[in-house]
Amino acid sequence: MSSQFHLLKEGRFRPFFLTQLLGALNDNVFKTALITLLTFRAGSITDLSPGLLATVLPGVFILPFFLFSATCGQLADKYDRAMLARLSKLLEIVVMALGAWGFVAGNLPALVLALFLMGTQSTLFGPVKYAYLPQHLQDGELVGGNGLVESGTFIAILGGQILGAWLVGNTSAGAIALVVLALAVIGWWTSRGIPLSPAPEPAMRLDWNPLSATRDTLRFATGNRTVWLSLLGVSWFWFYGATLLAQFPVYAADVLGGGEGVFILLLAVFSVGVGAGSLACEKLSVGKVEIGLVPFGAIGLTLFGIDLFFATPSSPATYDGSAAGFLQQAAHWRLLIDIALIGTAGGIYIVPLYALIQSRCERHHVARVIAANNILNAGFMVVSALVSLLLFRAGLDLPQLFLVTALFNAVVAIYIYTLVPEFLMRFIVWILIHTVYRLDTKGLERIPDDGPAVVVCNHVSFVDALVITAACRRPIRFVMDHRIFRTPILSFVFRTNRCIPIAPAKEDPVLLERAYEEIAAALEAGDLVGLFPEGRITDTGELYPFKPGITRILERTPAPVIPLALRGLWGSFFSRKDGPAMSRVPRRGPFSRIELVAGDAIAPDAATPAALQVIVAGLRGERR
Repeated sequence: MSSQFHLLKEGRFRPFFLTQLLGALNDNVFKTALITLLTFRAGSITDLSPGLLATVLPGVFILPFFLFSATCGQLADKYDRAMLARLSKLLEIVVMALGAWGFVAGNLPALVLALFLMGTQSTLFGPVKYAYLPQHLQDGELVGGNGLVESGTFIAILGGQILGAWLVGNTSAGAIALVVLALAVIGWWTSRGIPLSPAPEPAMRLDWNPLSATRDTLRFATGNRTVWLSLLGVSWFWFYGATLLAQFPVYAADVLGGGEGVFILLLAVFSVGVGAGSLACEKLSVGKVEIGLVPFGAIGLTLFGIDLFFATPSSPATYDGSAAGFLQQAAHWRLLIDIALIGTAGGIYIVPLYALIQSRCERHHVARVIAANNILNAGFMVVSALVSLLLFRAGLDLPQLFLVTALFNAVVAIYIYTLVPEFLMRFIVWILIHTVYRLDTKGLERIPDDGPAVVVCNHVSFVDALVITAACRRPIRFVMDHRIFRTPILSFVFRTNRCIPIAPAKEDPVLLERAYEEIAAALEAGDLVGLFPEGRITDTGELYPFKPGITRILERTPAPVIPLALRGLWGSFFSRKDGPAMSRVPRRGPFSRIELVAGDAIAPDAATPAALQVIVAGLRGERR
């Protein structure tokens, strides 16, 4: 069973997951019931126009994210997060009691106030939700945990919108009141099982001024450049998603000639796609935070967004407007597939970004960083609405809006990847390992999760460092021959991965000494350093003698040594079998099976070149 589904059986995750799932469900039942009621029956409780209310009410819900996210992020770093989760669910009960009375009494001010307070409750729970995960999950579980949270959230959004609309159309105000109250109480009951989550910074002084707190939180989030750009990447997805979802009702009615059932179908297809993409991240990332999936998701958002434009009919087909009638039109299946794949690409895009933020951010500050993300998300959603209005005024129609958004997504993605080339580097590595090769690993848990260490491996091909990088949970700073370091195309990956070029003393003594200085500094900083002690790529398939450089490294900076062995790369396109590498037609088809095996850690005083060569040769075995 996949580890992410195993989490649903564990007390450290299941109560939290159910609590956030029920919260998202209840939010959307209430919002949808209110908007549906005001859209179709506004005359019974107010003289205001339904169009005006439909425009204002989403802003009422989003406003607390601007006002209170920063302060709520501080609260989630100062106090126990389990306690805050239960407090937020008690607040939800109070808010839903007010909302229930508003439904029964037909009191619009009470309903609007409840909507604002519900946004406030969500603002409090947001930093708790994403700061809780890295506190209770291991780094290898973050992708799976975030995948479950994202998929559950989008399914809850879908279920809440369907249920809210159905309640208004088929039941009484009393039934709506009962459902939202019941969901709030059940959510509080599940929150009681959330385990203690001690405050990471209990001595922190709270800033209750929303303006200065917001300013300081955003400034704080910019401290780590990769994390900050990842936050912007997440917010961009909310811009993209908000642009599509906000237009789905009009798209379903005016462009596709459908009714409410077609709108719900589009929403369902998109939500299921996001859920599927979110869950797929665990399998695609092989249990680690794999940011190489982010460009893959961004490409999907652009390609399928473009195809949605071309798949949209120029005029509505002739049918009865129902979802069943819509599905009977063969031309509609292409656009449904596009919408599903946009959702899938979105899930693949956003889950690794959340996991990266949680893993790269200092644990004492996660909640405040997530609060900054909530502020940015809200801002990007508002900007999405404004940009859509401007583009409509410029003469664009709905399909053209979708096309422009998809194209602009490519521009944003390229810009971010030029600022943080690590995303593109990991993408190249992921493509290599999942198209050219099929990688099996064994014993990699022997590589420590933190602290300095040296990994040594046999050197079979030009892509050895990339294969090991793809398999290992931690970044590795490889020491490699300066000529290999400068290999065209691959050099981009090596430089981005902060590899250390080295040369023999007779070729470049200055570069040799500089390399030893960098290696020592890396180990002193707690990094993982990778070596190919043979000093060259084999051209016979057998190991060359290990050079004494490893001894000099360990004498200066003692660290445990983990022996690795690559199997199956000899004879590949990137090896030197039968002549220079990369000069012949590939000998193997795609998905060739290769292996990476790790042995037990060796103490620095026992890690002699001869001893390490014997161990690596034994790990490699007969398969070269």
